[in-house]
Amino acid sequence: MVKNGQLETLDKLNTPDLNIPETIVETPGALNKKQISPDVFPQIPPTPIPVLDPALRAWLEIDSAALLHNLQQLQGLLSPGCELMAVVKADAYGHGAWGIAATILAQGVESLAVATISEGVELRQAGIKAPILILGSIATPEAAQVILHHHLEPTLSSYSQAQLFSEIVTNTGTNTGINLEINQGTNSQQFCSRPTLPVHINVDTGMSRLGAPWLQARELVQQVQALPGLEIASIYSHLATADELDPTVRELQHDRFQQVIQSCQDLGLSPRVKFHLANSAGTLVDPELHYDRVRIGLALYGLPPAPHLRSKASLQPVMAVKARVTLVKSLTAGTGVSYGYSFIAPKDMAIAVVGIGYADGVPRLLSNQMQVIIRGQRVAQIGKVTMDQLMIDVSAIPDVQPGEIVTLIGADGKEKITAEDWAEAIDTISWEILCGFKSRLPRLTLA
Repeated sequence: MVKNGQLETLDKLNTPDLNIPETIVETPGALNKKQISPDVFPQIPPTPIPVLDPALRAWLEIDSAALLHNLQQLQGLLSPGCELMAVVKADAYGHGAWGIAATILAQGVESLAVATISEGVELRQAGIKAPILILGSIATPEAAQVILHHHLEPTLSSYSQAQLFSEIVTNTGTNTGINLEINQGTNSQQFCSRPTLPVHINVDTGMSRLGAPWLQARELVQQVQALPGLEIASIYSHLATADELDPTVRELQHDRFQQVIQSCQDLGLSPRVKFHLANSAGTLVDPELHYDRVRIGLALYGLPPAPHLRSKASLQPVMAVKARVTLVKSLTAGTGVSYGYSFIAPKDMAIAVVGIGYADGVPRLLSNQMQVIIRGQRVAQIGKVTMDQLMIDVSAIPDVQPGEIVTLIGADGKEKITAEDWAEAIDTISWEILCGFKSRLPRLTLA
């Protein structure tokens, strides 16, 4: 909460990086006689933290107001009848998946997408009951069993995957099936027993990654329809160049996807089946790409996928990265700083050590290239960024003290630094910058 211009309370979300556990338990009657025990996944309760606790050396601030602003902006762009699926993979692009999911679901978003099973399980263990699409490929019976147990929805790219899930569903029994009933008035979700598993068919229209070849999409749809225990929930594809100025590939993929839809028109698909193609860039660039659903990630977190798309929506960055000064010292001219002495003091200087490093998500490539903000003023980072700490030049700021707050990404006074600034400096993308912030940094939510 912000009160009298000060942060009053913040919450930390303890969201560990889960992996599918290797613990295998013998289960009579299970496929291959083995399945993953679903009970080995930890519970993930949120833990409150005092906002100005001096023990916090570094943290992320997640601005709920900015998140809701972005959601409203993006929903306002959607074509009639189109819904927004929120992509919360990679810990919601570093923002904390549980907190982001809970906030946007409360505002009417009805479905989520993640990349891995463990990401979906993490949300289930945190109490999220909305439909969760697994975008990644699933290839083993053990993984399929975890999906069924935790009421997740898999992506299919091949008939062999469809057969795997059909066999798992029919062998396990109808009580493990899933359906989600959504009360539109209260936005509450409840699990119900149903003898079918919702599956999503991915069609490769030009990404050359996951998905069935687009010319074989009709055949795969027919094959899935014929298998017991499966229900097609959606058919989708992914755009490869939607964030680029040249529309050639985007238009080619759009045309192929449209042909896929037309080829399936006589197959008796349920009217509940949704078609979706657009990511954040596709959503912003062309309403014709919206179809029944759009999958939005980066834009939800307040960053445009490309500079030329910035004017399409008024987005506000959701994340700020902050850390504390831990030590202040004086250097004489000619003194080297940090590993390798990539910076040599050109004159007598005052420097401050800041308690954040590349193990927290600050790219080492930014060494000697980045600036930070302290007391509303930009200052240079100097020397190599180390695992847990970095150094800054505070010669122009009098009497800097340990404990002062340094803004690495975010705004302080009239100054502002963005993830895009970092990405441009080291020739990468803002997605990579955001996803680099690690779980050892508390996510503090501005309510």
